[in-house]
Amino acid sequence: MRELVLVGIGTGAPGHLTDDGRDALTRADVVLLPRKGSDKAALAELRVALLRSIGSSARIAPFDMPNRNEILPYEERVERWHDAIAAVWAEALRVAKPQGAVALMVWGDPGLYDSTLRIAARLDPVPRLRVIPGITALQALTAAHAIPFNSVAGSVLVTTGRRLRTEGWPANAETVAVMLDGDGAFAALPDQGLHIWWGAYLGMTEQILDAGPIAEAAPRIASARAAARLRHGWIMDTYLLRRGA
Repeated sequence: MRELVLVGIGTGAPGHLTDDGRDALTRADVVLLPRKGSDKAALAELRVALLRSIGSSARIAPFDMPNRNEILPYEERVERWHDAIAAVWAEALRVAKPQGAVALMVWGDPGLYDSTLRIAARLDPVPRLRVIPGITALQALTAAHAIPFNSVAGSVLVTTGRRLRTEGWPANAETVAVMLDGDGAFAALPDQGLHIWWGAYLGMTEQILDAGPIAEAAPRIASARAAARLRHGWIMDTYLLRRGA
């Protein structure tokens, strides 16, 4: 493998792929394709459908995502998980024997709360890396709600659901964008004049949106995301919180 191209595909909507991303995927010899179990088979199917929709004839090199050891401390758990993912990438590539560039479609953005670059750095030898951004989930969210990302001259803190759940509302924050929240940390926040803008399956036909004062919107969102996960087998969502909106 001479080159590994990480292509941001936004939230999976075909329109979130840039022209540069389309060009990279159509030129790639092999595309690495993660499989996350039968309950999330639709995620792999969406990636394949996206490839075919742009006329890519790249060979597919599937790999099964390893599970994290939930018993280990968080940072060690993630480090070992990344090691395991790099190992299955290497095996998939050994079988595929790529003759040209290898591409990997990254849900969201390769540089924003994503570990693909860290995993790629574990390959031996480390390939030449090229990153092509797509539409990020945060761009898709604010566009869907037709709101600005920040207030006038205001700052935005981007954090994870895990940190919001364990640490609460960040000190002195006005606007907080939350990624990777599988457990609905927003539901445990005190009201304190918070407003939430939430979205799932952004840009897709399945898109769901909700917004409002957090005391009113949180129960609706929790119910909607549980129903959507049950219906589709997976959910990708994110949200923005703002004080005094």
